[in-house]
Amino acid sequence: MDIKKKGELVADWDALKRIFVKPESEASKSALVKYMNKILFGLNDFLSTHVGVTEKASLKDMSGRFRNSIIRRTPEKKLIDVITDLIEDIAPHAVNVASPYFIGHMTSAIPFFMVHLKTIVAALNQNVVKLETSKIVSLLEKRLLSKIHRLLFENTDEFYTEHIQNPHSTLGCFIEDGTLANITALWVARNRALAPRGNFQGVEKDGIAAAHKEYGLDRCVILVSRLGHFSLRKASGLLGIGNKNIIPMDVDSENRLDLKKLKQTIKELNRPGSKTKILAIIGIAGATETGSIDPLVEINKICREHKIHFHADAAWGGPTIMSEKYRHLLKGIESADSITVDGHKQFYMSMTCGMVYFKDPTIMDSVTYHAKYVNRPGSVDLGIKSISGSREATSLILDSALKIMGTQGYALLIDHGIELATMFAKEIKQRENFQLVTRPVLNIITYRFCPPQVQQKLLTADSAEKKQINGKLNEINRNLQISQREAGKSFVSRTTLFMENDYNKGIVVLRSVLMNPMTTLDILIEILDEQEQIWKNEMSNCFSDISKKGCLYHRPSDQMHG
Repeated sequence: MDIKKKGELVADWDALKRIFVKPESEASKSALVKYMNKILFGLNDFLSTHVGVTEKASLKDMSGRFRNSIIRRTPEKKLIDVITDLIEDIAPHAVNVASPYFIGHMTSAIPFFMVHLKTIVAALNQNVVKLETSKIVSLLEKRLLSKIHRLLFENTDEFYTEHIQNPHSTLGCFIEDGTLANITALWVARNRALAPRGNFQGVEKDGIAAAHKEYGLDRCVILVSRLGHFSLRKASGLLGIGNKNIIPMDVDSENRLDLKKLKQTIKELNRPGSKTKILAIIGIAGATETGSIDPLVEINKICREHKIHFHADAAWGGPTIMSEKYRHLLKGIESADSITVDGHKQFYMSMTCGMVYFKDPTIMDSVTYHAKYVNRPGSVDLGIKSISGSREATSLILDSALKIMGTQGYALLIDHGIELATMFAKEIKQRENFQLVTRPVLNIITYRFCPPQVQQKLLTADSAEKKQINGKLNEINRNLQISQREAGKSFVSRTTLFMENDYNKGIVVLRSVLMNPMTTLDILIEILDEQEQIWKNEMSNCFSDISKKGCLYHRPSDQMHG
């Protein structure tokens, strides 16, 4: 028999019952109410007080606190102590993605009511894999899917009346993120292209090797611009296609899929005697690195001509469809066979919410799965045609958000980001120390630090000198981004773009994502000022002699990015 020592916590049935039905004590309840009141009704103030933009402490130093791999047999702490630790010990070292100075990634501030809705969804704990664990939520989800499907595909009243609650129709599905949405779309495309015929039961049952044999193929490929999201490589690996068969296409001067190159590649792949099948062509509606949008209308025409599945990756740009002012940027998306949209991006939801939509309400029949204990044949459970199993009712959150915001409310956010990006680009072009690398189409900008004497030198340098200078510029921009991040006031991200005259190693650029409605041009000016100050204080000697081979600046460790 266990003997309880004075002050020691124990796990017994009495304690367990209390944990399930009420706080451990009035003190715990008071602590929870105190902090939750701040979070629920003063979210921005709470984050500003308790969370920094970034934390100067290195991951290496902090990792020393997380090396104990033992789970104690008896409880370690009371709820009040756990809550206090989360607020006072963990939160200060998290990243305040809600800060208007945090403009580096596609994770940003959320409306305060999202926390309320998330709390309710957690409390209900509905599992939308099956009607028996969700009931009315499944019906609500199908209705919401039809609403967003209608925004994207613009079908008739009669179409949605027929399919909105039709148990045999699937307009799309909720999943966890854009990666799984892209995987789902390509999963469907693969199964439709390598469908059952004769004694062959289809690629899903017989496998990729049997499919290749049946259809006389050596390989299947997917075509996308070189700015395609890395989730596409994951998809091809998981689907047995092989990620080397995701064929990256060149882009034009606007970072859009080069149509001439696309047509040329299709012609080569379809030459007489070819044993290659093109499963899908992907048009990007908001590239992760540049925000650019591929020529969707023209891609659709090419796909229709060659009978190829057209997938639109609109994980980022999809919500632009709600803006009357800028929805024209997505012209052609309504012709896609499938569309990816992320809820936790420009629908401003909390993590995680992904969606995939299909033009054909029956096309997801090709990925149907059943089990005797759940999702039985003949049932209308949503989990039958989803790559996810158990999943949260995020549709409740998005449905509620749309009622609170309306498309006009979301349009204000979309318009703000696009117009702020245009102003930011103008400010960058006016500063002699910066070069705008990609002009904004949506609300993403890339630029780099490039002092005027270096810009002048690049105009007259030979290829060897240009390669050397570009290498030094890459080092400077990497170091500048790291220094600004570790200073902890503001954050921009960085990436490497491969463009014309990039000397084969690409150019390192600073990347800004402008989606926080609290971010203003004045804040962006402060961020540029800070970058120029870092240059002045830490790196200005790098080009004191334009011909020297090294940079004397010793950058801080880059542990945040591995």
